[in-house]
Amino acid sequence: MEWFTPWFSAPGYGLSRLVLQRALAGIYLVAFLSAAFQFRALLGDRGLLPVRTFLRRVPFRVAPGLFHWRCGDAFTTGCAWAGAVLAAAILVGAADAVPLWAAMAMWALLWLLYLSFVNAGQVFYSFGWESLLLEAGFLAIFLGNAEVAPPVLVMWLLRWLTFRVEFGAGLIKWRGDRCWRELTCLYYHHETQPMPGPLSWHFHRLPKRLHRVEVGANHVAQLVVPFALLLPQPVATVAAGLVIVTQLWLVLSGNFAWLNWLTIVIALAAVDSSPLTGTPSYPATPTWYAVLVCVVTVLVLTLSYWPVRNMLSRGQTMNRSFDPLHLVNTYGAFGSVTRIRQEIVLEGTDEERVTADTVWREYEFKGKPTDVRRLPRQFAPYHLRLDWQMWFAALSPAYTRGWFEPFIERLLENDRATLRLLRHNPFPDAPPTHIRALLYRYRFTTREERRETGAWWHRTLVREFLPPVRVAGDGDGAVRRPGAGT
Repeated sequence: MEWFTPWFSAPGYGLSRLVLQRALAGIYLVAFLSAAFQFRALLGDRGLLPVRTFLRRVPFRVAPGLFHWRCGDAFTTGCAWAGAVLAAAILVGAADAVPLWAAMAMWALLWLLYLSFVNAGQVFYSFGWESLLLEAGFLAIFLGNAEVAPPVLVMWLLRWLTFRVEFGAGLIKWRGDRCWRELTCLYYHHETQPMPGPLSWHFHRLPKRLHRVEVGANHVAQLVVPFALLLPQPVATVAAGLVIVTQLWLVLSGNFAWLNWLTIVIALAAVDSSPLTGTPSYPATPTWYAVLVCVVTVLVLTLSYWPVRNMLSRGQTMNRSFDPLHLVNTYGAFGSVTRIRQEIVLEGTDEERVTADTVWREYEFKGKPTDVRRLPRQFAPYHLRLDWQMWFAALSPAYTRGWFEPFIERLLENDRATLRLLRHNPFPDAPPTHIRALLYRYRFTTREERRETGAWWHRTLVREFLPPVRVAGDGDGAVRRPGAGT
């Protein structure tokens, strides 16, 4: 099919495809490791939101995936590690060492495995970057390997995905919180974002005029630059470079799992690598492969109707999938910005009676703030799913529905799987008798406070979030608030 190859193929993008595929495999690896280390405690047989219970209520057509067939802890953990091993193999080049059909099968299996986790993951997998990984991963199935030149159509579909990620995020901000239009959102955002990073304190302490510059530059990057991605070279390469620089800035300022890293990866589809590599020669494109790519292109363009309609709507929604396979989605984040940061701090005691003199000891999370002297850590692209849900829970008790009480139960039992999600368990030898939750207001310390106290945070008690509770003692495993005099 040599007559088809010249207009179907983009040999000048060979290096871009190589880097894109290897980097995407690396993100898949991180995602599967996150599942291997967290899924059982969050969603396993004794998890906070057991998959088995969820899938009894939700039919396959609504949430397709392998776990409808089998969802025990051993199987889900095996799927997570299988995905991690497969992703690692692709990362080191296995997909380029096998025939084209086998490489496509490897990418398809990665996508199917991760789809199973996302569609069973409920609130713990309800983030936009889950759908973004699935959409990018689906397109990666059809990117080919070293046997064929990069297909023009799939490279353009990845550009189209990058456009929707950036432009959708820009629109939701411009239409949302007025602080984005007033250029003042970053007066607050570095401090109140879900999981600050080690540099967030320093970003927050930048002069306000620089915060306004940051917001203005963000508007340009998300509302103007995306259109340049769709223009001829070298404009598209320059636009991709601007997207990458902007995303790296976000990487430095906070922890957003693999959202920023994956946006960088898919932006590489717009980078013409021929100035570095020349125009390599590839074998003729197989007919079956070309036909399949054309079919997928028509499918994606057809499914794009709903995300485009959403972007153009005044009622634009963020991070929504319009099909259960997450093939074409809509994206966006932080249409509103919280002005103050609140955190739920969990405390336990081993005393039998709760009195005014009871000594309480704090649990500490890996990522979200608790100890005011602890510098926020860098975890992205790894996703600490419980920490993120705790941030939402502090915004409103409505976000605790379903999972928070089982979480408290597991802490009262010193459940090993649950405790692995935390940084510090203050009761290593025996479970606590009671647990309570307090709501604090956190803010970054000033430069003067930082020098005097060594603390990164200052916190003020707002109210009791959960009164002291204990295991009921009647064998049902539920938690109960102690009665008077206990």
